[in-house]
Amino acid sequence: MAVEEPKYNIVRADGDFEVRDYPDLVVAQVEVGGDRQAASNEGFRILAGYIFGGNAGDSRIAMTAPVSQAPANAQSRAQGSRIAMTAPVTLEGGAGRWTVQFTMPSKYTMAELPAPNDKRVQLRSLPPVRMAVLKFSGLTGDARVAQQTERLEALVREHNLTATGKPSLARYDPPWTPWFMRRNELMVPVSP
Repeated sequence: MAVEEPKYNIVRADGDFEVRDYPDLVVAQVEVGGDRQAASNEGFRILAGYIFGGNAGDSRIAMTAPVSQAPANAQSRAQGSRIAMTAPVTLEGGAGRWTVQFTMPSKYTMAELPAPNDKRVQLRSLPPVRMAVLKFSGLTGDARVAQQTERLEALVREHNLTATGKPSLARYDPPWTPWFMRRNELMVPVSP
């Protein structure tokens, strides 16, 4: 299933390492607690609820989110808009708190996106950014992510770049994709 991905310009490429310039983007995000995997699953479910109709959109497209246990909200959500899925889903954080983000399709501006019904979902406009990126395939267990994070940090130093934030994990494939075919990236903002 093809999904829209954020556009970017490659500034530098060295094997699995790239430096990319991203334009401003609009994201929906949620902060959740727990270990990385549990937080990823919970955040994904919350954000999926937003893009599959848990919003106050103007469209008359019916909500496709799971049945809510809050009957008072069910009527107001029935008029929600469905928003296309994009990749990647990013995850950043630590110490038990995580931010999970979905990048919104490029056709939307902040003003055009329907307000989330779930107050945990926040819409944000992100400014243009330069990112150092390490591409890798396979599973994203804690040990593998830690190993790839060390590789990314070493490549950032090797290329004389300065990280200006913490690394985030971007996963592009649905869970039914065979592990050896999964496309992942670790990304960290760097100074231009």
